[in-house]
Amino acid sequence: MILAVDIGNTHIVLGGFVDDELVFTARIATDTTGTEDEYAGKLINTMAVHSVSLDQIEGAVISSVVPPLTSIMKKAISFVFDVNVIVVGPGIKTGINLHCDVPSSVGADIICCCVAAHNIYGSPSLIIDMGTATKMILVGESGAFEGVSIIPGVMLGLNALSEGTAQLPQVNLENPCRVIAKNTVDCMKSGVIYGNASMIDGMIDRALEEYGSTVPVYATGGLASTIIKYCRREITINDDLVLLGLNIIYKKNV
Repeated sequence: MILAVDIGNTHIVLGGFVDDELVFTARIATDTTGTEDEYAGKLINTMAVHSVSLDQIEGAVISSVVPPLTSIMKKAISFVFDVNVIVVGPGIKTGINLHCDVPSSVGADIICCCVAAHNIYGSPSLIIDMGTATKMILVGESGAFEGVSIIPGVMLGLNALSEGTAQLPQVNLENPCRVIAKNTVDCMKSGVIYGNASMIDGMIDRALEEYGSTVPVYATGGLASTIIKYCRREITINDDLVLLGLNIIYKKNV
């Protein structure tokens, strides 16, 4: 089994691959104060919950957008499983080019999304990755990364509403009953969910107009299933694009 680890600002997502099949996924909270020993304990507990023995892990690959945790997680994985750990970054084979001003600045999660979309669905494509930030990523005809738009994420906006105002409460992201609601909680749900769905539809229109061609659109990330169903554009959801990209990258480098 190959262990794929996606370290994000809010969650760390773990996935186990056996013969290219994703057999389990798990999420743990991102804690930048965590030590190698603490993360080793979390890894051991997560494997136990999913009935995976430690000796089943034959290798590991990491995507990280939280630099302080990259080396900590790498050491924790090496300690627990005693395997080689690949970290997506400069010098790693991905099979795609990065067409941008500073290639080294492209996030590892973005690279993994491009690799997965290109290898699974073909190119070109537009990918919406909905995590702490919402990223709209363009993959060109050759599978190359052509650029990205980075937008404040759904939860960032929702938390800003409650934290930056005196009378707006914290609310759950549940289905809004209508666009123009009649009480505070429903008004906030409508604004966050319909507002983000409309923003995504509008950004797709602008991105494709700029690209000059219609391309398939895919969505991934922890909040994709909550928001994308309210979009009017045809968008295919694949919650595991980053993990799938990590598995492909691992195979290219071993």
